[in-house]
Amino acid sequence: MTSTSEPRHPAAPRYELPPGWPATEAEAAAVQERLRGSVLVDGDLPAPGAGTGAVVGVDVAYDDERGRVAAAAVALDPRGLAVVGEATAVGPVAFPYVPGLLAFREIPAVLDALATLDRLGHRPDVVVCDGYGLAHPRRFGLASHLGVLTGLPTIGVAKNPFTFHHDAPGPRRGDWSPLLDGAEEVGRALRTQDGVKPVFVSVGHRVTLTAACAYALHLARDYRLPETTRRADALCRQALAAA
Repeated sequence: MTSTSEPRHPAAPRYELPPGWPATEAEAAAVQERLRGSVLVDGDLPAPGAGTGAVVGVDVAYDDERGRVAAAAVALDPRGLAVVGEATAVGPVAFPYVPGLLAFREIPAVLDALATLDRLGHRPDVVVCDGYGLAHPRRFGLASHLGVLTGLPTIGVAKNPFTFHHDAPGPRRGDWSPLLDGAEEVGRALRTQDGVKPVFVSVGHRVTLTAACAYALHLARDYRLPETTRRADALCRQALAAA
């Protein structure tokens, strides 16, 4: 991974799916190994609640019987967290279910939803994914993959710690403990509400871990999960049911 304080992103995000999208597990793992070095673990994000662009949450839902996937991208005002824009995309599931390779099932639809949201005038300051970034066996989960492809700052906020371990953080909102792979910190277990289970925050792309946790805490104002995730989860389920 590269650490830099210099912005390294295009004037506009990229929402096109790269050619030769993998069809096999071996091909997908090779893509992760090839692209993981492009992840930037530093950035110049505005402070949570202070940006002028949208904070965008993305999530997906599946209908396995029909082989369909629905993605949602929900833009929130960074200050009051009101929804200011929504977009969805529904399509066929393009990759089998393989732990550690879920990005290849989800990214095609997520890119379509983000592109639609951008056309509606809602360009993200940051994208919050319901999943992992560097907290991934190859350090290249959905949030990192999406960030590298689009050039956008991304954060992974997951409900479960995947294969890593952590000590329980303190009981109060804002308490955290390192999420560890051996001795390596790959993320943090973050308590977003007093006495509730933590969420698991990791760097996606162009953001520090400290900033990622600050955003997660800001967005989880009233509930355990960030408002970005809650809104996107509800919207993608609605889109799938209507498809």
